[in-house]
Amino acid sequence: MNSETNISKKVVVLGGGISGLGAAILAASRGYDVFLSDRAVVNDAFAKALNEHGISYESGAHTLEKLIEADVIIKSPGIPDHIDLIKKLKQAGIEIISEIEFAFREEREVPVIAITGSNGKTTTTSLMSYLLETAQVNATTGGNIGESYALQVAQKPANHRLLEVSSFQLDGCYEFAPHIAILLNITPDHLDRYDYQFENYIDSKMRIAQSQKASDYFIYNADDQAITQALKNKDIKAQLVPFSMTQELKHGAFIKDNQIIITLNNTLFTMPIQELALKGKHNTANTMAAATAATLLKIRKETIRQSLQSFKGVEHRLENVLKINKVQYINDSKATNVNATYFALDSMEHPTVWIVGGVDKGNNYSDLYELVNRKVKAIVCLGIDNGKIIENFAKCVDTVVETSSMEDAVRVAYRLAKAGDNVLLSPACASFDLFENYEDRGRQFKAAVRNL
Repeated sequence: MNSETNISKKVVVLGGGISGLGAAILAASRGYDVFLSDRAVVNDAFAKALNEHGISYESGAHTLEKLIEADVIIKSPGIPDHIDLIKKLKQAGIEIISEIEFAFREEREVPVIAITGSNGKTTTTSLMSYLLETAQVNATTGGNIGESYALQVAQKPANHRLLEVSSFQLDGCYEFAPHIAILLNITPDHLDRYDYQFENYIDSKMRIAQSQKASDYFIYNADDQAITQALKNKDIKAQLVPFSMTQELKHGAFIKDNQIIITLNNTLFTMPIQELALKGKHNTANTMAAATAATLLKIRKETIRQSLQSFKGVEHRLENVLKINKVQYINDSKATNVNATYFALDSMEHPTVWIVGGVDKGNNYSDLYELVNRKVKAIVCLGIDNGKIIENFAKCVDTVVETSSMEDAVRVAYRLAKAGDNVLLSPACASFDLFENYEDRGRQFKAAVRNL
């Protein structure tokens, strides 16, 4: 058993998804008495893995009597804190943590690079992963994308752990202390989980730096008012490394004369923006953050340049699918909030048929009005309830069409688009009304486009 951990023998894992399975396997490998409980039915592959590792579990219910025996509970990020079950477990005095926190406590000696933000975290994590791979650094990539951190700690020894972390994962973190933390931006998102209080969501994101030491680094967006304001009220011990698109910095990363300039610890890195593989202002910011982390890790400048020039981007994020009759079809299914869609619309250089809609998470669409007026020629709604979208944008465009399947939405967009136009799927909403997740939504879009 890890002598540094304060976790005692009985571990209960709540939720049997990717993070829950990883946590259970890690706990079992450390010799803890593990029990996994999932309110849904545990899928066959996961059930097989649990049986192979000798982990007892229940499926289709949470039995309070079994859960209350825990010394610590590792909770899936998908389970909100405000439900009755969690309240009862907290009242019983049981420590409830996230899988990220558990894995960190079990492997404190391996430095972590952790990336969060309302938007751009998958792109930045994927770029950072590519940088590490190009530089032949022995690192794993996981967390909110790919494999769980816990499973990697259990099964894949490495010299560095690169993690994408969400606010839901950070909510259950107390001692988690990345050596390099990156906070890309904070814009209103998931407010339904934070009592519709933006301040609560900001606090959640800032948890990425709460336990860092003076020997650690906190890379942050100096143009983001929510972050700069939060920094005034938080006691961050890490070395602050800002990046900015608008201001020249003595220390950090900034833009001057269409070049990225990074100045850190007597090291100077420069690269022309036009040479970057990732296009668009938001991607330049993401690239600066990753290149700053690579500089702190002392990766060779030439390796950083080569990686930034050749990186291919991320599926479901402004992904060019096909050009049909001189119309470009673009999959931005990962845009599950207004801010992500803002970046997508802002990067459109041709008249755009915009496919939008899904599960609204308390969205305020007013930030999009000016862009929609300027860039969008028609709107195709894709959701069970499109009322709020129609109410917000009916005055911005002449054509708004409601659809309830991806095939239908793509066919309508095909009819509305003319040569030289874009068709952009950028939903600004969660996907769970019609799809399993944003990946399923993006794949269905690509399949529908290919079937035209």
